[in-house]
Amino acid sequence: MFKLVKKCFFSPRLFKIYGLGPEETFYEPYGPEKVANKILSTAQTVFNCSIYTSPFICMYIYKRGFFSWDEAKFLTYAFGGLGCFIAFTYFMRAIGRACNPGYVDFLNNLNTPSDDQRAYLERIRKYDFEFYAWVPSFKMEQLPSVSWFENKPFAKCANPDLPYYQKVIIQILAYIAVHTFALSLIYPGTLTIIENMLWQFLAEGRAFLVETYNGKRAKIITADGNSIDTMFVDNRLDSPKGNILVICSEGNSGFYEIGIMTTPINAGYSALGWNHPGFAGSTGTPYPRQEQNAIDAVIQYAINELEFEVEDIVLFGWSIGGYTTTWAAINYPDVKGIILDACFDDLLPLAQNQMPKSWKLLVKEVVRSFVNLNIAEMLSKYSGPVQLVRRTEDEVICIKANQLASNRGNFLLIALLQQRHPELFEEESEKPIMDVLEACVALSDQQRIVMSCGELPAIKRKILPMISRYMRDFRSTHCTALPEDQFTSIMEAIING
Repeated sequence: MFKLVKKCFFSPRLFKIYGLGPEETFYEPYGPEKVANKILSTAQTVFNCSIYTSPFICMYIYKRGFFSWDEAKFLTYAFGGLGCFIAFTYFMRAIGRACNPGYVDFLNNLNTPSDDQRAYLERIRKYDFEFYAWVPSFKMEQLPSVSWFENKPFAKCANPDLPYYQKVIIQILAYIAVHTFALSLIYPGTLTIIENMLWQFLAEGRAFLVETYNGKRAKIITADGNSIDTMFVDNRLDSPKGNILVICSEGNSGFYEIGIMTTPINAGYSALGWNHPGFAGSTGTPYPRQEQNAIDAVIQYAINELEFEVEDIVLFGWSIGGYTTTWAAINYPDVKGIILDACFDDLLPLAQNQMPKSWKLLVKEVVRSFVNLNIAEMLSKYSGPVQLVRRTEDEVICIKANQLASNRGNFLLIALLQQRHPELFEEESEKPIMDVLEACVALSDQQRIVMSCGELPAIKRKILPMISRYMRDFRSTHCTALPEDQFTSIMEAIING
């Protein structure tokens, strides 16, 4: 019994045993484990909040004179007592687990690996548990680690016209900002508080994908050592469309458990979802390089383990997921095509729009030097099929609320047309071609249909079909799921060229 309790002491938390009931039914811990879980989760939440508020806490401690010897002794005793209480809570949790046959059976399956890796993975996939304990299904060749100095963090400056001393100050401030709060503003899904708020929804979403679609969860190790949480739904035997794999890249607060991958699944395609580095079970931080390594590992997993041909892969990115989708497209140019839903052309205009105007130079330095998500620039390097979906009531990527003309997806389309149809910008016209193009793109698809029924200048006759070829409107806000019929129509446009 002592050995079993010892094993249970730091073993992973079990959330669900699949096949024992509906998706809402989770693993029910015994009394001691249940109480201990509540205590430990509360302690973790308090600890995370204290990290974010640590400057104010330290200021309060200093003002109250807690840095004196007597107060330091009191704090030492207090933290020591708290540590003993936490240790006792872990022991109580281990006792509860050791007395629960369901948990013991899970632990035996987890700790009894087999020579047949596939059989072992199938066995542990009967359970939903903390992701850190999952066995990797696929591992990329590891890149040598690079030191902070070798990365040359201050080698470039986004504001080269500033005096030297101002450039140094703005670079230092940008480095501090991106390594403290800025990246969390760009990718809120990395915040522990967000994950805690969505925990039950994520667990229910995983259960739905596993029990409804026979989803296969897997851990993938990237070239820089991050663990990426993925979910694969195989429709190859159930649908004639299943031979096409749709790789889904979520938004900045999106998770595959409650994200976009159910749309291609319900449309009959196979789907592979993944969580950004630092989101839910995935480790790391969503800097561009780590994002690139993550999608690269996901595609290699699809090719080498799931046995899909590159030509049978469609890349589907929603919102900020358009960055990894576009990067993957230019590095795997033979993919069948890409879908960019509610995407922007460049992060900088959106970031500057959300921050105070006095921070303009700092925001530019943060984005251009550390988080340069310029999707339009990368899209110009890809020559395969592209379909853009613009949300007509998008409240996130519009610079001005409820103004379709300010939707940054418009400028993504314009950049695409500039690259693929340069002859269009050589046409003679009474007005500058760019002004005519921006005016036409700012219209809704219905407005363009009505316009095309009347008499138009020759240049507009050329522009309107080009817009419809690459972009379609979806009347919704930013976070509404794309309907299956619209997704099917988009896929037909990609497949038919």
